[in-house]
Amino acid sequence: MIELDKGADNQELSIDLTALIDIIFILLVFLMLTANTQLLALPVDVPTSGGEQAQVLAPKPNISVNVMAKAPYWAIDGHSYAAFSDFSAEVARRLTVEPELEVIVAADKQAEVQLLLQLLAMLQAHKISQTQILMEP
Repeated sequence: MIELDKGADNQELSIDLTALIDIIFILLVFLMLTANTQLLALPVDVPTSGGEQAQVLAPKPNISVNVMAKAPYWAIDGHSYAAFSDFSAEVARRLTVEPELEVIVAADKQAEVQLLLQLLAMLQAHKISQTQILMEP
């Protein structure tokens, strides 16, 4: 009878399945990623546009404050002021008469930064914390 040596040669006769398992794993991942899944969604009643007119929002009242590059440096809604004290008093008067006014600051890009900082300090002194600053896009 023929006998095999049960020593180190026995390990060489076994099949190495590592490469085969790697390929099967890669194929499994590929098939899972490319499989079409059914998208589940809940039915939603979407509102339709009826014959009603859309309501137009009324623009909020505002005050436009300008800082110019040349004298007179200050303006409110197109009316110029030579002195900052007159300008500040007019802003304070308008805001006490109509406290719901939104302040829009439009500063010339050539104007000095000090003038804009002076304006913002005055607005802060009058407890105006929200202003809009106009900029070119």
